[in-house]
Amino acid sequence: MRKLLLLSTVVIVGLIFIARLFYLQVYNQSTYNLYEDNAIRKVYDYPKRGYVYDRNGKLLVANQPSYDVMIIPREVEPLDTLEFCNLLKITKEDFKKKYDKAYHYSPRLPSPFVAQLSKEDYALLQEKMRKFEGFYIQKRSLRDYQTNIGANVLGDIGEVNNAIIQRQPYYKMGDLIGKQGIEISYEETLRGVKGIKFIQKDRFNRDIGPYKEGIYDTLPEPGKDITITIDAELQAYGELLMQHKRGGIIAIEPSSGEILTMISSPTYNPNLLVGRNRSKNFTKLYNDSLSQPLYDRGLQAMYPPGSPFKVINALIGLQENVVTTNDKFTCAHGYRYGNRKMGCHGHKSPADMNLGIYESCNAYFANVYRRIMDKYDTPAEGMDIWSNHVKSFGLGNYLGYDLRVGQPGKIPNAETYNRAYGKNRWYTTFTLSNAIGQGEVLATPIQLANMAAAIGNRGYYYTPHIIKKIENDTIDSKYTTPNYTTIDKQNFEPVIQGMYDVYNKGTAKYLQVPGIEICGKTGTAENFTRIDGVKTQLTDHSIFVAFAPKDDPKIAIAVFVENGYWGSRFAGRIASLMIEKYIKGEITRTDMENWILQHTLEHEYEKPHSGKPFKINGESRIMTVNEYELEKQKKININTQTVN
Repeated sequence: MRKLLLLSTVVIVGLIFIARLFYLQVYNQSTYNLYEDNAIRKVYDYPKRGYVYDRNGKLLVANQPSYDVMIIPREVEPLDTLEFCNLLKITKEDFKKKYDKAYHYSPRLPSPFVAQLSKEDYALLQEKMRKFEGFYIQKRSLRDYQTNIGANVLGDIGEVNNAIIQRQPYYKMGDLIGKQGIEISYEETLRGVKGIKFIQKDRFNRDIGPYKEGIYDTLPEPGKDITITIDAELQAYGELLMQHKRGGIIAIEPSSGEILTMISSPTYNPNLLVGRNRSKNFTKLYNDSLSQPLYDRGLQAMYPPGSPFKVINALIGLQENVVTTNDKFTCAHGYRYGNRKMGCHGHKSPADMNLGIYESCNAYFANVYRRIMDKYDTPAEGMDIWSNHVKSFGLGNYLGYDLRVGQPGKIPNAETYNRAYGKNRWYTTFTLSNAIGQGEVLATPIQLANMAAAIGNRGYYYTPHIIKKIENDTIDSKYTTPNYTTIDKQNFEPVIQGMYDVYNKGTAKYLQVPGIEICGKTGTAENFTRIDGVKTQLTDHSIFVAFAPKDDPKIAIAVFVENGYWGSRFAGRIASLMIEKYIKGEITRTDMENWILQHTLEHEYEKPHSGKPFKINGESRIMTVNEYELEKQKKININTQTVN
């Protein structure tokens, strides 16, 4: 009986162990983590990153092979350090730093030791990798830019840091991620999904084959190709026109909200941020505090919108029934209020709405603005009504476009002035600069381009966006849903006629393009900076907004040229040329084109840093590009002689 009891106990305990082992190893794998098993090596298979095409099917961004030397510190065995360093073209000091960094990250997990080997270096190293235990070569793709334009649009990819890894466990040390432009906006779409292979190792740490015959291995899922809304040819042309100038250009297709071109100047070649020199080149671009090539002026620069903003006040005046198209206001070279005067250039007087727009009369719009404010019992009530109308055009907010950078601009409301002056302690005249797009009003180029699109559409706009098509996918519905302004459709026609007459007989009459009915508005905005702590006025900014054709517009555009004198001088010419290039595909106004290409504004940008007195709007300072290059070479020669 005792023997039977003992035998039964042994059998029962054995069955319990067998059942438990079966449950843990076969039925339930939840307590076992392949990724933490030191006896299994994990090898990632990186997917092809999605290609990027322009709206016309032109390939902009492809891929090129790259090879990273990876390290697993605990598996490194004694090696010929000198030979290894020579193969990798690094010093012994570099070797130690890289090893310590990898060990600090994790002694068990792989991390990059030397990234982005050339094909030649890879070929030499691969033959001898068997001699260096703990190291292996990981193949991946780098971006291959098929163009030298649109750096601010296309963006770039770079290595993840610890902060990204902690937020997003998908990424491991050495992985690449979108850093700017569409690369970051559509990172998950473009990157695809990594595959992984689990390699079984024996007790001597040697690979002996796939773990469990590869049943847990996964194949990589390639990233999706995307088509963006940019017209590469128009983008290239705009960047050409903006050489030796600073500012931004945004062009939008009004019927869809698709961004046709997004130019920030100065710019750079996107290929600078590819390969082993990426970090060095990025540092140079980042530290260029004068030109600021990494600063996207089309999305981030907030400027006073100047006179283009007047058309918004005209629309609000009509909507609020405080002015008609026939109402006239006297302009005696400006508008007087109290002991102050808002100046204006000479033109016919009195001015109705049409003349007020095409001659850009400050006095006319000061009167309209006061009527809007004074319609209500208090300036605060009038200000909030006015502010809500303005914001309905997409001004004063981020617009919701699909790019990661931007600024909201600024549209004041009653609270703005309550904070500044105290509640009920300010009047309409305190805010009169808003009538002409100065004062507390700020806007980005993309906001003004969107404003022009809304006017061209007679009261609505689509959220501006850069994505046109995603492979086997759909774009967000918010980009196909119209946003309506607070202005009734019928109120747009007289304002559009005024903008059309800007080209026919107004401030842009010399910028006409044969065969295209363009509606536009010139603008000049005051420009101040601080030099040695003193507020100093610089040459005015040149601004222009437009859409064309007048009926059923195909393009809406905003151009900002910093220190560009006045609206029609630089910005107006550039806008007209861009419109003709897009609609006709060729340039007939070669006189304007030649003028723009032969003039630089570099001398204006040097004024604050020259340490010398300077004039505002100094016409005599304009130089051709060739003259500027000669002058710059003289300075280089002089400096060289001084050093020697």
